[in-house]
Amino acid sequence: MTSSQTWIKNVTVATLEGPGYGLLHDAVVGIKGDEISYVGNAKDAPAPAANDEVIDGTGQLLTPGLIDCHTHLVWAGSRADEFARRLHGASYADIAAQGGGIAATVRATREASEAQLVALTEPRLRALMAEGVTTVEIKSGYGLSLEHERKQLRAARTLAETHPVSVQTTLLAAHALPPEFKDRGDDYIDSVVDEILPTLAAEGLADAVDAFCESVGFSPAQTERVFAKAQELGLPVKLHAEQLSNQHGSALAASYQALSCDHLEHLDEAGVKAMAASGTVAVVLPGAFYFLRESKLPPMAMLREHGVPIALATDANPGTSPILSLQLMLQMGATFFRMTPEECLRGVTCNAAKALGLNDRGLVKTGLRADLCLWKCSDPAELTYQFGTERLAACWHQGLRR
Repeated sequence: MTSSQTWIKNVTVATLEGPGYGLLHDAVVGIKGDEISYVGNAKDAPAPAANDEVIDGTGQLLTPGLIDCHTHLVWAGSRADEFARRLHGASYADIAAQGGGIAATVRATREASEAQLVALTEPRLRALMAEGVTTVEIKSGYGLSLEHERKQLRAARTLAETHPVSVQTTLLAAHALPPEFKDRGDDYIDSVVDEILPTLAAEGLADAVDAFCESVGFSPAQTERVFAKAQELGLPVKLHAEQLSNQHGSALAASYQALSCDHLEHLDEAGVKAMAASGTVAVVLPGAFYFLRESKLPPMAMLREHGVPIALATDANPGTSPILSLQLMLQMGATFFRMTPEECLRGVTCNAAKALGLNDRGLVKTGLRADLCLWKCSDPAELTYQFGTERLAACWHQGLRR
């Protein structure tokens, strides 16, 4: 007996194939199992079988499920007090000297149990899902030891098992120096390379490896040690690069065929060319740009000129982007970074999929995963134009409506 299918008819489809939106009007999309079985015009669509489900999209917009390709979603504690103190005139250095900043998040995350981290992260994840996110990347980086990095990644895996959303886990042990390694950066990288990375890779907890290459983070030489080990273990790499200064981390990451380089406010043309040659995606993060009151924009025109794919993400984290709205990032990408509405939507679908090394989603295309969003509008520019409204009409993850 042939299994039944779902047919979504009478929709405008942003397939994201080719340039722009790849729009199809008066279209039909078929779902069979967890895959898209048909995409095309209504007049050419097969007739549904008697036991098939038929959904009238009433002329609304159908897109791929959204992908948030850069988050730090698993953490404990709050930095709201620091935010208030900065607004009252305290400097970041003052706060850090008093045990605040990332050290405060590390301390709280270490003190939390795995179950507590799951419970704390669940509402954050649900907030993203409510806006159409069907795949989310979750980084570690607030544990900074084998035990606590493992705990963060296990919490992320648990959330994927208990919610209708796909989670890609990224090991970010090279995020900051833990307090027990104060002023001993090379020794900590020894620990990352010799213990943390190989152990967690062997346990299957990491889909990729990331690092923070910055004057206040890790040097290019230290970052390369992490990348070399990741390559040896068969894990792809990503990089927090050129956010606060130009450390030439993007060119280094590109030499390791990095999936993405993220932030990029201080990226130069040599870095852009290296990324273009390696197929590395530029992930821009307007939430952090906004929250930190930055003024230097990523080199958007240069990225376009050299054909580097551009993705958008929330960078959801407690210190520099405590924002849980990918739709807000569409608006910020347009207003701050002057991205077109087409670039914004591609940035949270097909280009975000590339940034995670995923070739089975991000487009509305026959044979790909049926991760789909139906929106209460017909013009895809509406998704970038306005936020704060309940736009999502329906969402499918791996073929199942959630």
